[in-house]
Amino acid sequence: MIKIHHLGHAQSERIVWLCEELDVPYEIQHYTRDPATMLSPPELKALHPLGAAPVIEDGPLMLAESAAIVEYIIVKHGGGRLKFGPEHPGYADYLYWFHFANGNLQPAIGRVLFMRRAGLAEGHPALAAVHGRMERVLALMEERLAQAAYLAGGEFSAADIMTVFSLTTMRLFQPFDLAPYPHIRDYLQRIGARPAYRRAMRKSDPDLTPMLD
Repeated sequence: MIKIHHLGHAQSERIVWLCEELDVPYEIQHYTRDPATMLSPPELKALHPLGAAPVIEDGPLMLAESAAIVEYIIVKHGGGRLKFGPEHPGYADYLYWFHFANGNLQPAIGRVLFMRRAGLAEGHPALAAVHGRMERVLALMEERLAQAAYLAGGEFSAADIMTVFSLTTMRLFQPFDLAPYPHIRDYLQRIGARPAYRRAMRKSDPDLTPMLD
């Protein structure tokens, strides 16, 4: 059975959700953020040199990095489900949006968070630049979701599992308004209606009401 080392309010929720969607047996080891720094506690840091979640154990294997874990579980335990292959008409879209989550969306939000924590004044050119980048990223997602129910097309996929954390839980750390993006908001409502997502969020972060609007 897979053991998921889950830090509260962290992207390791992706792995719990994936296992629920695929009906892959798992157990969760919960960790709580340091109340002063909001970073990982020593027990989680001891598992991996970067001290970040998610980390999984699968027998003797220990693996970090959420995208790598998602790929591993889908191929090793999920029969390839939720991953589009080259024969699928949405293959290129799947690849793009799967990697967009950690390659563009999450870093764009993170840069705004870091700049704000640095105490830059409103109107500072660096802060304006990172806000502009985040707005372009969200606008691109909005355009895509005006055309398709899910990021890779008409079918739900692991690209969606990789993406949703940044639009929901990450807003606990860097709030941003989704009112200008009605198609993203509709998309999050579709996600929130998925039984596997609801189960995953109850099990991973029972204290958290998912931020779906």
